[in-house]
Amino acid sequence: MNMATTLDERETTTGPEDDLLIDNDSRASTRDEFDTDSGFGDEDHSMYSQSLRSSVYNYRYENGRTYHSYREGAYPLPNDEEEQGRLDLLHHVCKMLLGGELFTAPIPSDPHRILDVGTGTGIWAIDVADQFPSAQVFGTDLSPIQPLWVPPNLKFYVDDAEAEWTWPENEKFDFIHGRALCGGIGDWPRFYAQALHNLRPGGWLEMQEHSVGFFSDDGGLERATACIAAVAELERASERIGKPVNVAHLHKQWMINAGFQDVQEIVKKVPIGSWAKDPKLKEIGGLYRVQMLQSVPSFMLAYYKRILNHSDDDTETAMAEVKEEFADRSLHLYQQWYFVRGRRPM
Repeated sequence: MNMATTLDERETTTGPEDDLLIDNDSRASTRDEFDTDSGFGDEDHSMYSQSLRSSVYNYRYENGRTYHSYREGAYPLPNDEEEQGRLDLLHHVCKMLLGGELFTAPIPSDPHRILDVGTGTGIWAIDVADQFPSAQVFGTDLSPIQPLWVPPNLKFYVDDAEAEWTWPENEKFDFIHGRALCGGIGDWPRFYAQALHNLRPGGWLEMQEHSVGFFSDDGGLERATACIAAVAELERASERIGKPVNVAHLHKQWMINAGFQDVQEIVKKVPIGSWAKDPKLKEIGGLYRVQMLQSVPSFMLAYYKRILNHSDDDTETAMAEVKEEFADRSLHLYQQWYFVRGRRPM
């Protein structure tokens, strides 16, 4: 593991704002300091780019949480330490669901290039870079919240998955991965078209996504009125901004429509709480309930207050009631996680 000390920028064709792609090489000892030797020959361009780099760390502060500033408002979930802890716990839960694996796709044992879209804290990208040390691994996200110390074969970029993908035409990916991107993408068919274009023939794409709604096999959901109401409000808010959250069940067909082959979908039940009889599910459920409790303000604050204009009191009451139901072992609530993979034709 090492920390790079130079700054790389990937050229784009989408304008100055979209040229702001910063990988981990740009990080200094503190996040407010940047290497002024950006590699540009033009001094004005260098100063302009440095100013843009600084702006991505000037996070939006709202409701006691911080949110990304690059393309502000494109994604309504926070990026602060509390959210980062939730994402890392979610990563652990997903690995437990997959028996310790990072993905289900049958990728080759020696992939050359791997892309993690919406990398978040970068924890999946770090693990996959460790697993495949000879591969070049890239992680992209709206927020530069990834750690300073990463495997030498990994680079992070600040980028918007909804923008034009401008990776070099002669450097296609063997594997593209995305997890929990619901609420962050408005045009999924375009997303899948770009993913297909940027895979080498035979390369794989895998999407890992959770249902937004809840389930219960013994009638418990009927008594979870706060959860039902919250899901309805989240769907209403996300539809209002054109980035629906209830999409997990749609990925398979989107992938097929985009031209992927060998598309397969694995759906796993994930208990909210340690009420399951199976020891493994009991352990997973206990951890998942912690993650779900953390997710309540992550999802509800911006959607309820910024988008739907709910009052502080109404929002706090709704969040408290949802948390109460998550803690109720008698409800036997669970969510479904979808692991969907497809291959670009040869």
